[in-house]
Amino acid sequence: MSISSAVFLGLVAVVILYAIMTYNGLVTLKHAVAKAWANIDVLLKQRHDELPKLVEVCKQYKEFEQTTLQRVIAARNQVQEARQSHDVAALGEAEGTLRLGLTRLFAVAEAYPELKANEHFMQLQTRITGLENAIADRRELYNEAVNLNNVRIEQFPDALIARLGHFEPQALLEFSSAEKADVDVKALFG
Repeated sequence: MSISSAVFLGLVAVVILYAIMTYNGLVTLKHAVAKAWANIDVLLKQRHDELPKLVEVCKQYKEFEQTTLQRVIAARNQVQEARQSHDVAALGEAEGTLRLGLTRLFAVAEAYPELKANEHFMQLQTRITGLENAIADRRELYNEAVNLNNVRIEQFPDALIARLGHFEPQALLEFSSAEKADVDVKALFG
């Protein structure tokens, strides 16, 4: 075999090796885009499933807390009215109602001293913020993967292999202004 034949075969081997490496790199980028999108999809589903449930828990606890306090306040007012009108029978009944309401309130407070509606709202706010930040982070990773993919399939000589392998450019993830707005938690409570 002559030197020119060996050089030619070596050059063909380098071109084939380069084509294989380029193709594999493009496949890796394509799958990185798909993986980044799947990660965003998981968070969007989690937000869709989780936030209404958290809001419902807050609503129910707020309602429970308000109902319990309203009962105690009403009973206290009955005691006050019975005392002012010197109605001993009504006073005894009102005192019993007040004592029962306070007992219930204290029992709940002792069993769950950390439970307060405002703490539930703070937890909800923290969770919303966490999900929104995670989505923003994943969106950034997705757009970076898309950008790397799109640049690579347009660069020469990678563009030749990208065309042969039918690698397509991907769209950056851009949200509309309505989708970028904060979640209207007040509307969820309405």
